Amino acid sequence: MSEQDALLATKLRVPGLRLGFVPRPRLVGRLDADLKQGLVLVCAPAGFGKTGLLTEWARSGRRPVAWLSLDAADNDPARFWRHVVAALDRARPGIGEQVGPLLGPPAPTSFDGLVTALINELDAWSDEDEVLLVLDDYHLIDAQAVHAALTFLLEHLPTGLRLVLASRSDPPLPLARLRARGQLAELRADELRFAPDEAAALLRGATGGGLPDAAVTMLTARTEGWAAGLQLAGLSLRSQANPAQFAAAFSGSHRYILDYLAGEVLEQLSEQVRRFLLETSVLERLRGELCDAVTGRADGQEMLEGIELAGLFLVPLDEVRGWWRYHHLFAELLRAQLQHEQPGHASALHRNAAAWCEAHGLADEAVHHALRADDTAWAARMIERYFDGIFRQGEQATVHRWLSELPAELIRSRPRLCLAQAWMALVGSSNVDAVGRRLDAAEQTPADAGEEPFQPSVGRAASWLANVPAAIALARAWLAYLHGDAEGTAAFAARALAELGEDEWMLESVTWWQLGLAEWLRGRLEEAELAFTSSIAQWQAADERSLAVRGYYHLGQVQCAQGRLDAALGAYQQALAITAPRGVPTLSTAGMGYVGMAEVAYQRGELDAALRDVTEGIAHCRQLTYAQPLAAGLATLAWIRQAKGDPAGAMEAIGEAEELTLGTAMADLFNPVPAQRARLHLAQGDIVAAAHWTKERDLSAEDEPDYSREPEYLVLARLLLAQDLPGPALALLEKMLAAAATQGRVGSIIEIQALQALALAARGAENDAVDALANALTLAGPQGYVRVFADEGAPMGVLLRRLIAAQQAEHAAGGMPLGYVARVLQALSQHVVQGSGSSAAAMVPGLVEQLTARERDVLGLLVAGRSNRRIADELVVSVDTVKKHLTHIFGKLGAVNRTEAVARARQLGLIR
Repeated sequence: MSEQDALLATKLRVPGLRLGFVPRPRLVGRLDADLKQGLVLVCAPAGFGKTGLLTEWARSGRRPVAWLSLDAADNDPARFWRHVVAALDRARPGIGEQVGPLLGPPAPTSFDGLVTALINELDAWSDEDEVLLVLDDYHLIDAQAVHAALTFLLEHLPTGLRLVLASRSDPPLPLARLRARGQLAELRADELRFAPDEAAALLRGATGGGLPDAAVTMLTARTEGWAAGLQLAGLSLRSQANPAQFAAAFSGSHRYILDYLAGEVLEQLSEQVRRFLLETSVLERLRGELCDAVTGRADGQEMLEGIELAGLFLVPLDEVRGWWRYHHLFAELLRAQLQHEQPGHASALHRNAAAWCEAHGLADEAVHHALRADDTAWAARMIERYFDGIFRQGEQATVHRWLSELPAELIRSRPRLCLAQAWMALVGSSNVDAVGRRLDAAEQTPADAGEEPFQPSVGRAASWLANVPAAIALARAWLAYLHGDAEGTAAFAARALAELGEDEWMLESVTWWQLGLAEWLRGRLEEAELAFTSSIAQWQAADERSLAVRGYYHLGQVQCAQGRLDAALGAYQQALAITAPRGVPTLSTAGMGYVGMAEVAYQRGELDAALRDVTEGIAHCRQLTYAQPLAAGLATLAWIRQAKGDPAGAMEAIGEAEELTLGTAMADLFNPVPAQRARLHLAQGDIVAAAHWTKERDLSAEDEPDYSREPEYLVLARLLLAQDLPGPALALLEKMLAAAATQGRVGSIIEIQALQALALAARGAENDAVDALANALTLAGPQGYVRVFADEGAPMGVLLRRLIAAQQAEHAAGGMPLGYVARVLQALSQHVVQGSGSSAAAMVPGLVEQLTARERDVLGLLVAGRSNRRIADELVVSVDTVKKHLTHIFGKLGAVNRTEAVARARQLGLIR
């Protein structure tokens, strides 16, 4: 077991009980009785015995316990939930295997999906005793993402789980709501104070039993039953000739008592023990070898064992006494005393600790101690060394925390730190505007100047930072891709390839991926397919599953553009095979496979299958750090709703998609939402909105369309047809068809020829129109395309019937399978005209403004008692969208809350 694994194990183990621990059966019984509430909060200031009580309770053996001792590093949400899953896996073996992969990489933007998976797994154990998930020292957590996900867990707590929090202060969770529902039990300082009999047992145990009742009574009163004060008093009494006089000698606040008693205790110790305590107080967790490295001694293990026997606030963290920690309050006192007696000495101790931790692979601890030693250059080197491992685990918050403690000038002077910032921004699609400045800074200073050769923790081959010139070029290629710059992407990717050394497979595989994106933007689809295939092979060989899934997703999109729906479906299924090997998604990247499959099913007119897949895909894609697959899924959902006769729902879905991508400069190929929204406006008869959009985009039929903007110009062609301008539309389409034919882009050819047929028909060239449509159908038929024709509406239906008539009269070239044409016609006939079906809301007397169909859907779920999150999940929208609907519903019904809205709806007959 590595030191890192051993250290994690100490966080997951129920702590040991200190020698002289006083059992508290009255409180253990109280905790047992409180479990039915769901959440037990043990909240009191430091030194009230919270951890000791929960340890006694957990060790009683009544229920399986998942214990997690928290520290400041757990403010990284990915790390927090990784540790929670590891703790639960100890109590319920197999949970880690099932839900752990949902943590990434890449780490999700929201952990609701992971928590939902945990809820489902724990529900499967509902016939067993509940698991107690104990989160100790929760006051150390200030990350809002952690609080939000824990709130989600509390609001959907499974029957197989009870949550216990120990904290010095109230956590920012919905305690008032839980309290009102009877779902919260609380143990606070008043309940945790030692009763007279408990205080007597503690004090007499510490002094050997010869303590008068009067002294016990006085000490209990003076400390107000405060556990830490009583423990220190007991230690101090060992050397007191007159216990009663000693007990009367102090009073005041806890802080005063603590300082007074700690001084007394430390004065009684030998100088050797006292020095050891002070010097090792800089450590969060203690181990014999680590203490030796810090203090320069050779007897750390023996010292720790002796200190534990002396009852000096040392808590064992494992069964073999390999790791300990000081009680937090005692450690704070020791550090303050160290600073008072030896100002500045702590830096040297931290430096020793950093060296030992670095040598033993404890990254976070090593960086922490280097920073506390004020050696920021050393900390910077370690951050660079450990970046790849932390980055691959999705713990970007940890890297951000490290970097936030370094001077900005130091970061700018170190190319690999600039690159680390750039990679986090690019992979997470956040703060992309700053990437160029980071890369400029990285280029200004040579890497490794005056330093030892760079040795990344994952090895040079798997590192994103080892080869600085190649990494800078690759990052610039990625940035160019995000801005739709095909030539820039290709040029920088080629430069990266030239800079790469032998066996640097990580950078090489990502470079081929960028070359594939560049070729895609250029319309060179075969070359793009080859590049993606190369990247996928390298990623799969290295078990980089998330990257391989992303590669398969883009491969499928390219194959769709080639008109090869079967091949695309195979690529998406390969993605699912990686992320859901047993049919159950284990990675959030599964969403990309589902979204791709939904697009294929939609194109083939399989609306129910498409809706099923896109619903699953959107749920998973909401967890991803990059929004493009989610935006694509929402766009597909919009067209499914449009095809099913729900135009309002279609605009709602495309509206949410547009919010995701606002402010990006990506090419239309990678961000199809704006063009799809304009096309939806046309499909719903809103020519003005579509015309306004084409004007904003400065589109003209006289332009020479670039493939990366093809979706925009296809909208322009449709607009020209809607404006009864078939001539300009035909001229534009002919240019686009020539380009598509030259590059063999069959997907484009099918769509362009379908629109050409409509334009020719609009000009009165019916025979040419039928021939053009026959050509499109001939290409589309073998792959089962339906919606590319059906979405053009009634004019396409007329033209299809002319084609059938012409074929029956043997006027059309070739033998078009009538069964296939009939399937397309059937899809057209099933199309529900806007204003009918589910989208049309009946007039309700008494309402000045009628509820829309979607608002009625929300109202129905509101009446059923669904939470905002459940409504969002069932309607496949975001929680913010649900909140907007509720605001509109409340306004239209004249209600101020859910209860009033339901009552008003009943009065109006909207519900029964």
